[in-house]
Amino acid sequence: MQHDILRRLTEVIESRKTQDAAQSYVASLLAKGEDKILEKVGEEAVETILASKTGDKSKIIYETADLWFHSMVMLAYHDLQAADVLDELARRFGVSGHDEKAARSKE
Repeated sequence: MQHDILRRLTEVIESRKTQDAAQSYVASLLAKGEDKILEKVGEEAVETILASKTGDKSKIIYETADLWFHSMVMLAYHDLQAADVLDELARRFGVSGHDEKAARSKE
């Protein structure tokens, strides 16, 4: 189940795009627009950082899950999917982080 959770979650988020905002948290976020979605991503990022600072592993996992979820909603807003991010990570795999960063600055 874990190996395909991002794909399954993407499917659920996509299906919520057409649902009633009163009935779906995802639909309500999407209806409120990009600024609200980004606010949630930022909020969850801060909460993830704070959880990390406490060292409480269960809080770190919980907050990271919230961050990933809201990031996936942001991706869906732009008609992107987690698979697009995974493809980018796969492209970078085996490339030195220093080299990858240097290549980006030349673009």
